[in-house]
Amino acid sequence: MNPFSEEDKLLLSKKGISPEKATQQIQTFQEGIPYVALVKAAVVGDGIIRLSSEQQEQLRKHYQEHSRNLRALKFIPASGAASRMFKDLFGFLQGFNPKVTRLDEYVNLPQYKGIKTFYEGLQRFPFYDEISGSLSATPQTQGEMLYAFVSEMLTERGKNYGFYPKGLLPFHRYGNRTATPFVEHLKEGAAYGRSGSVSRLHFTISPQHWDLFQAEEKSFAGRIAAAAGCDFEITYSYQKESTDTLAVTPENEPFREENGQLLFRPGGHGALLENLNEQEADLLFIKNIDNVVPDRSLEEIVAWKEVLAGYLLKVQSKAFSFHRMLVDGTVDHDLLKRVHAFLETGLNVRFPDAFPGYSLEEQMAVLIDKLSRPIRVCGMVRNEGDPGGGPFWITDAMGNESLQIVESAQVDLEDEAQLLIFEKATHFNPVDLVCGVRDAFGKKLDLLQYVNSKQGFIASKTFEGRELKALELPGLWNGGMAYWNTVFVEVPGSTFNPVKTVNDLLKAAHQP
Repeated sequence: MNPFSEEDKLLLSKKGISPEKATQQIQTFQEGIPYVALVKAAVVGDGIIRLSSEQQEQLRKHYQEHSRNLRALKFIPASGAASRMFKDLFGFLQGFNPKVTRLDEYVNLPQYKGIKTFYEGLQRFPFYDEISGSLSATPQTQGEMLYAFVSEMLTERGKNYGFYPKGLLPFHRYGNRTATPFVEHLKEGAAYGRSGSVSRLHFTISPQHWDLFQAEEKSFAGRIAAAAGCDFEITYSYQKESTDTLAVTPENEPFREENGQLLFRPGGHGALLENLNEQEADLLFIKNIDNVVPDRSLEEIVAWKEVLAGYLLKVQSKAFSFHRMLVDGTVDHDLLKRVHAFLETGLNVRFPDAFPGYSLEEQMAVLIDKLSRPIRVCGMVRNEGDPGGGPFWITDAMGNESLQIVESAQVDLEDEAQLLIFEKATHFNPVDLVCGVRDAFGKKLDLLQYVNSKQGFIASKTFEGRELKALELPGLWNGGMAYWNTVFVEVPGSTFNPVKTVNDLLKAAHQP
């Protein structure tokens, strides 16, 4: 039975979603998304590579020598609004009345620990001078002062930080000026993401923030380029409406608004795979907008980016060489053995037990398929308790083993055996990727062909007080890259400095 009216089909068409695709999404809700089957945690020596100082230096030199002949691009997901960063402070504006409650009493309650940290560190925030200088009245109490400060910072009547994208908020202070993540990413791009004298960066943003990003670029890009001796090519894109997903009721029927219209929800960061797929580059650096450092730490960040890129170029060169030999040359069992060994040790590819019994032609076809895939080299940091995904060996529904970045939501943590494996993870995914997206003959690979569509996420949400189920597409670096060739390299924790809440700006890594 077709659940869509003619009006529904018009709306689907307007968004670029076929009725078939919408029907498949409903089926996904009905069938559920299977948990990922963990085999073991990836650790140093078994899925994660630890490089010596000498190896690091060699890889940096390799990248520096070869980068001038490559088109590199830095891809930065930057569409997130900063509202989640200020969640505690929005709660403070709603729940605190300075005329009724003393601030010292309020902040000492356990549930308001975040507000206490914010208050105690107030003068250390990079935006302190800007906000305090904008306060019109002189508060009589500390409670009034803090309330006025937060109100000026977040609301439309003041600086309206709550509306801003995270990428355009003051993160770092340099004397009497501040810098946003956008600016810090430009400095990074100028330092390691060059092709000759050109540094290319691509930001995925929300349409409502277009003018703000344009203004920031106009204010700072020219001066950073002049200081770095490079030219910037900065481009932007939006998350496509066609990647929105249909919401359903708890009974898996299409969820409708009060006016009867279908409700859609954003498809999560996995939707950005389409944006990534549109980029013309030989080498793609991927890093989240909020993971930046001030100038004093830039050198180390650049060094490790060059290490990862050098590793990618080395392993990619070998893959390309073998690919061309299989296609152009005389193929014998000795060559197939060498290619098989390289794929297993160099790219962590696992083969079925039956593989040695395949004919020469069958083995050759499998090896060419494996060599024809995009490659990602991912930095992994020691897990210090950060929430999020980590590196694991998994098996898919066909019994194939592979190396993947897995989020906790993808694992059945009520299964004791799976929980035990999950807890053995020694490393964490900081979203620090260098990607090769061409084959041995220079052809750009279609990244949409390497997605495991069964690795999305189903979440319970509400809309206008009614329960619904929402579907997120396979994560960009999770199921979105499930069939890539994957290498994990250990990188120091100092390269991972995300700002998830405003109080993260008080950490030493972000202070002057």
